[in-house]
Amino acid sequence: MTRKTDMTVVVTGASGRTGSRVARAAQAAGLTVRPATRAQGFDWADRSTWAQALRGADAAYLVHPGDVGSAAATRAVGLLAHEAVSLGVRRLVLLSARGEEQARPTEEALRESAADWTVVQAAWFMQNFSEGPLVEGLRLGELVFPGGEVREPFIDVRDIADVVVAVLLAGDRYVGKAVDVSGPRLLTFGEAVAEVAKAAGRELAYRPVSAREYGAHLAGLGVPDEEVELLVEVFETLLDGRNAHLSDGVQRVLGREPRDFADFAAEAAAAGTWRP
Repeated sequence: MTRKTDMTVVVTGASGRTGSRVARAAQAAGLTVRPATRAQGFDWADRSTWAQALRGADAAYLVHPGDVGSAAATRAVGLLAHEAVSLGVRRLVLLSARGEEQARPTEEALRESAADWTVVQAAWFMQNFSEGPLVEGLRLGELVFPGGEVREPFIDVRDIADVVVAVLLAGDRYVGKAVDVSGPRLLTFGEAVAEVAKAAGRELAYRPVSAREYGAHLAGLGVPDEEVELLVEVFETLLDGRNAHLSDGVQRVLGREPRDFADFAAEAAAAGTWRP
């Protein structure tokens, strides 16, 4: 496979945290982006919508809307990958989670599809503090989360997107490989909240709780029991310190350092993200 810039890339989750950045990065690199979202008629839960999104494309970025470690993700990614290959879309890049053992069956389902696959195993997103499930607590002044005092190498999703596009443009260099990506330094969740507070000019608190307590909180918000159980299991294992180290995936693929949490926090604060 040679380097190709006249490429049409299907981007699942193109309105989400990573997909939107992948779409922008791909367009900036001169690729043709085909968004695959419900607004465009694509639905991970409806196989009849997949062929229309995939047919005639060269590559696809796969991000499942549920946790990548769920049985639903494993099944859907495996089925979609096989369908993509049958339609001639062999180049597939899957977003997975760094250190999450529950995600390995989904990665294996991709590998078994005969696709030219790459898995990007990402650390915890910085943008989980600004666009994800943690935002509301921060706006109210306190983040309640089962992160304990574990250190995490938070990564900016823009770096994930840049890696995905670079991997697609690199020919076969990353085919059949997993790329482990992290940010440039380790922070506890409490230290991350302190950096958000400094950037936002507000007093913010972090209150660590057990994974079970957090699961009860999610259940109270209406999260389905099956999803709650998976998330509790993931938090109990993933936040045990196994990710408390840096990786050099961003540097190897992009030839530069990853973005720093302080820069992310300053930008998000300037946009008014954490105003009460």
